[in-house]
Amino acid sequence: MKNKTGLFILHVTGCIAFLSLPVLLSPDVSWNFRFIKLPPFQEDFISYTLLLLFFYLNYFLLIPRIYYKQQFLLYIFCIAASYAVIAFLPHLMVPGSHAGPISTFRTTARPAPPLNGEGTGLTAGFNGVQLNHLSKKPRFENLFQFMMVLVLSAMIRINSRLKQIEKEKVNAELSYLKAQINPHFLFNTLNSIYSSAIDENADSTAAAVVKLSGMMRYVISESQHQYVPLEKELSYISDYIELQKIRLGETVHLSYTVSGNTSGKQVAPLILISFIENAFKHGVNPEEDSSIDIEIIIDGDMLHMSVLNNKVNTVNRYASKNNVGLENTTNRLKLLYPSKHELVIKEDGKEYLVLLKINLHD
Repeated sequence: MKNKTGLFILHVTGCIAFLSLPVLLSPDVSWNFRFIKLPPFQEDFISYTLLLLFFYLNYFLLIPRIYYKQQFLLYIFCIAASYAVIAFLPHLMVPGSHAGPISTFRTTARPAPPLNGEGTGLTAGFNGVQLNHLSKKPRFENLFQFMMVLVLSAMIRINSRLKQIEKEKVNAELSYLKAQINPHFLFNTLNSIYSSAIDENADSTAAAVVKLSGMMRYVISESQHQYVPLEKELSYISDYIELQKIRLGETVHLSYTVSGNTSGKQVAPLILISFIENAFKHGVNPEEDSSIDIEIIIDGDMLHMSVLNNKVNTVNRYASKNNVGLENTTNRLKLLYPSKHELVIKEDGKEYLVLLKINLHD
């Protein structure tokens, strides 16, 4: 709340300061404020107001809704149209901005041309008129201000997006770290490892310990990067599923398949596991027919993942009642793959299905 209030105050202060520039820069500024009635000042003030409106238009609408979706031609058109409005509209809105007062007006007499060759005459004519006026063309000297506002709004928006991406990544890392070290997960996994040790199944015990330590290492260190090799992300998922198999035994029908060429591909870390973890949280009950089917297909630069689980009455009291993990992942998908992913979630009374497509191309 404090951050939002501070940000609001900062924006209001910035707007007031920006709109004060026409006053501070006006050569006719005075304490009697008569300069407010001058057309040049009015035109400048309208121009600065439109520039301020363009800043927020570009920040809140054009960049996130058009530029981030890679509709570059439409974005350029909108920028050009915005500049045309800023260049023309103030000139058209201010009365008297087309021509100022006449400072010199005089007439002189000059001989009139002969009419049909007969006689001469005098006719009144203008020897000269000196006008102190503005051009009838719109002013284009605000191009520099327009470009500055354009660049500034883009820089602030992109910087804000990068900070939001980093924040969501940190939230995801903390969320999954907590998920892996929560008492329920550790108790069941370690209990399974202990059972293997009691049964003198040394190979199974060693493998489980290695998988658990590898998962911890991945969450803490490897996931610090913005993107990781796809093989590492899939290895993390495989270890997670193998530990779930050890924990659940034969009580759940579990299918997990990966196909396609993963070489050279990169993906955002911990971007897939949330949907798989959700299936184990809400699709497992030893007393019911529990089934989880996970399929990942790599087709060129496209990653396709489907996660299907039947809905059961969960008995896991540690399972989160909210879907913070899913919300974090959904937000990260929007930030990292704004126009390169498609997420569809379907559910009915019996099944819960997640379909995710991500374009991994840089």
